[in-house]
Amino acid sequence: MMRGNKKAVWGILAVLCTLAFSCMTAFAADEAAEYVPNMYATFWSLVPPIVAIVLALITKEVYSSLFVGILIGGIFYSNFAFEATVTHVFKDGIVGVLSDSYNVGILVFLVVLGIMVCMMNKAGGSAAFGRWASVHIKTRAGAQLATILLGVLIFIDDYFNCLTVGSVMRPVTDKHNISRAKLSYLIDATAAPVCIIAPISSWAAAVTGFVEGEDGFSIFIRAIPFNYYAILTIVMMLTIVLLNMDYGPMKLHESNAVKGDLYTTPDRPYANAEEDIDESKGGVIDLVFPIIVLIVSCVIGMIYTGGFFSGTGFVEAFSNSDASVGLMLGSFFALVITIVFYAVRRVLKFSESMACIPDGFKAMVPAILILTFAWTLKAMTDSLGAAEYVAALMDRAAGGLVNLLPAIIFLVGCFLAFATGTSWGTFGILIPIVVAVFQGTNETMMIMSISACMAGAVCGDHCSPISDTTIMASAGGQCNHVNHVTTQLPYAITVAAVSFVTYVIAGFVQNAFICLPIGIVLMIGTLLVIRKVKADS
Repeated sequence: MMRGNKKAVWGILAVLCTLAFSCMTAFAADEAAEYVPNMYATFWSLVPPIVAIVLALITKEVYSSLFVGILIGGIFYSNFAFEATVTHVFKDGIVGVLSDSYNVGILVFLVVLGIMVCMMNKAGGSAAFGRWASVHIKTRAGAQLATILLGVLIFIDDYFNCLTVGSVMRPVTDKHNISRAKLSYLIDATAAPVCIIAPISSWAAAVTGFVEGEDGFSIFIRAIPFNYYAILTIVMMLTIVLLNMDYGPMKLHESNAVKGDLYTTPDRPYANAEEDIDESKGGVIDLVFPIIVLIVSCVIGMIYTGGFFSGTGFVEAFSNSDASVGLMLGSFFALVITIVFYAVRRVLKFSESMACIPDGFKAMVPAILILTFAWTLKAMTDSLGAAEYVAALMDRAAGGLVNLLPAIIFLVGCFLAFATGTSWGTFGILIPIVVAVFQGTNETMMIMSISACMAGAVCGDHCSPISDTTIMASAGGQCNHVNHVTTQLPYAITVAAVSFVTYVIAGFVQNAFICLPIGIVLMIGTLLVIRKVKADS
């Protein structure tokens, strides 16, 4: 089956290359005029990410699937001209995203986290924490609940959340035979959903920046009870853990994990990462201290970029912070402090810490490659005007069906974030439209619709294989990326369906204290029905 899928991928690549060569035209563009492709702001602008996502889910191979999507985007942008396609894909795409300072900061943060994880393994901190946890956390449910709790507590940033929670809890979940797919789901479900309802987080800062002409922070706070997808995702996690229920592909992964196979599939990109764990030395402090230093350093780094040390208030500094620079600076200082700490404790020599640098980098190569391709695909989609196309559709939909608008906005946000792999880009497109529609007329509906934008963006981001947060969750859980996507998808769709129904109700009731309890009851009831159906089948 896998061999047939690979042949299909190469067949598609061959057809696309042939198409590009056969359709070569005289590409004589006037550089003085702004170039606009023929397919700009049409449905075709969404085809590249859709093809990439479908291929990834069918073939279970993410690198070639993303590259096919990138290639299609380049062909569409150049109007089927070969030279312009190659130039756009590599110069404007791959080189462009790797030249972006924000992206480079995230990659540096990734590498430093990889190095620190490698150091914690070699120092024996991970093994010691695993031994401690095996004494204090005695059940599979306890290990999963501890993962959720840590994910909720680390609400500063989703990237930081994914990698930190994964590093700390992986030894614990492995001891209790919890699959890497389930660990990645718990990480992903406590990353963006928690950040989007945390007032002090990089996500809150991003959202408040898009609400022009209003008190963005106040609106964000008032929108939290209407963020049904985020809240119901947390309810779902707790319910499936406490009921000990799984369904869809996750059920197979969990059944295999109980028997000792944490991965299920033959492809195990991170399997060798555990070989460096040293169980003969180190203590719990050798994992806990670096993690605490990392958290404190990253918070300081973020408020530093927001001007806190220049007199700006703490909350305002967070709102103005640059997450990329803050996390990069914070992780670097945490790395230096950890190296010194291990040397003083004599659990890791300086030369051994330096040897972890290439090993840590290698451990993060799969995540870096997927992120680079995902960013490039987004650049292709942006150059084709996907955002403008969706914004125009949204504008036309805003005229009627006012009471159903929150539910419609939620669906549009889901689709846009799924296709583009970005939550923040979805906020930037939809929130200004919502503010323009409701500003000065119906404030409750405006807040509810803004929350629907955020909920839809997080939902689409959760479901999308090309989402950077989804990629980070795979890296944090050290899980095959496509395995994480396919096992998480049924869970995310279940929460999305309940959220949509709740938004339909909210559009008419317009009261958070009535609608949120209804949504929670619907969520738990849906899971109980699924459990009953699975038990009877």
